[in-house]
Amino acid sequence: MSTGGIIAIVVVVIIVAIIVMVIGAYNSLVKLDERVNEAWSDITVQLKYRADLIPNVVETVKGYAKHEKETFQMVTEARTAAMGAKTVKQAAEAEKEMQTALGRIFAIAEAYPELKANENFVKLQEQLQDVEDKIQAARRFYNAGAKELNTKIKIFPTNLINKFVGHFKVREYFEVEESEKARIKDAPEVKF
Repeated sequence: MSTGGIIAIVVVVIIVAIIVMVIGAYNSLVKLDERVNEAWSDITVQLKYRADLIPNVVETVKGYAKHEKETFQMVTEARTAAMGAKTVKQAAEAEKEMQTALGRIFAIAEAYPELKANENFVKLQEQLQDVEDKIQAARRFYNAGAKELNTKIKIFPTNLINKFVGHFKVREYFEVEESEKARIKDAPEVKF
């Protein structure tokens, strides 16, 4: 085989290798993007489930604490905001309001021993705790996917592919606000 034939084969092999690398990198971006979309969908499903439970909690508590209209209104507004959140930032802000509202509902429940003993209320509390755990897990899964996708978008050679395609966007993290982080960090120590 002549030198020109060998050079042509080497050039073709290099071109094929580059094409395979570009296709592989693009496909990895697509997979990560879809994983983050799936994770966001998981969060919204859990938030919807919790929002569907909240009217039952409110109605149960209303039966015992009719004079707490302000708290019930706060819960309703927080639920509406959570249901209407379209972005990660909006969802995070709505989550803060929801946690505050639910905290007030359960504080009311503490003042009514017969409510705390109500079987329906206990079941609703358990369901809400279960969904809160699932929301936390879904947030962690979403943030892990967002981190992986964001990293892939920024590193070489996928950053060049993304600049050419322009399809993939850096995702926001579903984070706790700084004031909440400080409260979590300074949580009281419980000793038995």
